[in-house]
Amino acid sequence: MAERGVRRPTDAELEILNVLWERGPCTVREVHEALSADRDTRYTTTLKLIQIMTEKGLVLRDESQRAHVCRAAMPKARTLRRLAEDMLERAFGGSAEKLLMHALHARKVSRGEIARIRKLLDEFEEGRK
Repeated sequence: MAERGVRRPTDAELEILNVLWERGPCTVREVHEALSADRDTRYTTTLKLIQIMTEKGLVLRDESQRAHVCRAAMPKARTLRRLAEDMLERAFGGSAEKLLMHALHARKVSRGEIARIRKLLDEFEEGRK
């Protein structure tokens, strides 16, 4: 998944990326406040994680203002697609069928969700013709 030096985000880094995708560009303080709403976390931890994420190429920082503003380096859909590709290759040997079957067996899936999956597969197949 290393595209131009960008590495896979950790769980904590994904939490920060979700804040940035949801809210758009934010200061470290704003990211910290969003994370602190759900759990106890220190500002310095958030700051250090964002610094690491900047080094990894996951976050871009605008340092032109006193309070540095950061934003996700890639759109959410692209990051999720890359994570799925990585998981597909590393854990399932490139088999989308195995990935889907394990995902479906991992938890109870409603009939509505199965219907939506069927519809997505039909749409995907139609798009390939």
